[in-house]
Amino acid sequence: MRVLPFVLAVAAAVPSFAQSSSLHFDGYAAAQTVNATGPESWRTGDFGRLDAGAARDRVFGVAQLGGDWAPAKWFDVHASGAARRDPDDYRGDDAGLVEAYADLRATFTNDELQLRAGQFFLPTSRENIDPLWTSPYTIHFSALNSWIGEEVRPRGLDLQWRHTLQNGASLTAAATAFRDNDTMGALLAWRGWSVGSRLSTWNDVLPLPPVNVLTTSFPAQRDDGTVPLERDLDGRTGYSARVRYSVPQRALVQFTMLDNKGDRELYRGEYAWRTKFQLAGVQLGDPDAYSFAAEYMTGSTGMGTAPRFVQADFRAAYALLSEKRGRSRWTVRYDLFRVTDEDHSAAGSNEDSGRSWTLAYFLDLSKALRAGGEYTQVVAKRPAAQESGFDESQNGREVTLELRYRF
Repeated sequence: MRVLPFVLAVAAAVPSFAQSSSLHFDGYAAAQTVNATGPESWRTGDFGRLDAGAARDRVFGVAQLGGDWAPAKWFDVHASGAARRDPDDYRGDDAGLVEAYADLRATFTNDELQLRAGQFFLPTSRENIDPLWTSPYTIHFSALNSWIGEEVRPRGLDLQWRHTLQNGASLTAAATAFRDNDTMGALLAWRGWSVGSRLSTWNDVLPLPPVNVLTTSFPAQRDDGTVPLERDLDGRTGYSARVRYSVPQRALVQFTMLDNKGDRELYRGEYAWRTKFQLAGVQLGDPDAYSFAAEYMTGSTGMGTAPRFVQADFRAAYALLSEKRGRSRWTVRYDLFRVTDEDHSAAGSNEDSGRSWTLAYFLDLSKALRAGGEYTQVVAKRPAAQESGFDESQNGREVTLELRYRF
């Protein structure tokens, strides 16, 4: 699909539409050139952890557009989508819906209640804090948030309460009930962790690597990959809960738990994975000056029943430091990630372990135009790759140059 020219045309028209105070648009269009080493990218159906690989140069185009309509203080609607121009051998949809939801809000003296309905990111990330779930810090996200962008997007109801204290700090508590996120965990178990910035869209088919276990033990799994965001499989309702304490421009601490309640059975060529995790995050300082952010996730995922089943534990963590000074921003980030095989099946291992570090520099050429450069290195091992006739080592590095226009 030739979608990027269309998105650029929409971007040119946005200022005239946005004159209404109840209608607001955010968006960007970016061009990237990437030089990488290591295995070919998982996005081609291989084992690589990065957006590119195989010691070659790649060129990418990506755009996102989001709109917010707020006809009243107590009601607003949000919708956003993404479009990509990838190399011809890359798989996945060229464009699609990222988020779509409506908010009802009631405000009191020191309290606010908000009910959200639709498909949305849970507000967990301390990294993806800019509009459209983008990051002000780096081009590519941590392994933890790369996975959330790929597989975690509830579709349901979210009720949030926020209380403002006398010192200006706020306390937030929320609960979510959702469906349509049943395959969450398939990528971690059969591919492992990745470091990227691709946001899955509705009905987007993501490739899986050629692991032997998919053909020998799970031949009923669809052969073109997995669909993280699709119509509900098992009719079960998952849930999530979170709490947060924040002091504006100074500090934030939060904790989130999620259980998608998948029944582990097969539907329409996909398994309803039972995935649970806990996620803690902290942010110190002002993101527009000096800031520190870190998150830690631990959880489990599984599908099927004995003797043909998958059960694995997973965990990931990152920490980043960033300085914004004038038109420049420097960021350094370190990641750790692991999947531990708990089914001990002779059919194949789900073990995965690795680490990565990233150094990024951004320069604002104007209010709307930003240039950036980033270096990422991944050191990882995947026994399932060796079992399937490939190299167990998943080491790779990636140098990315980007020009981004924001509107």
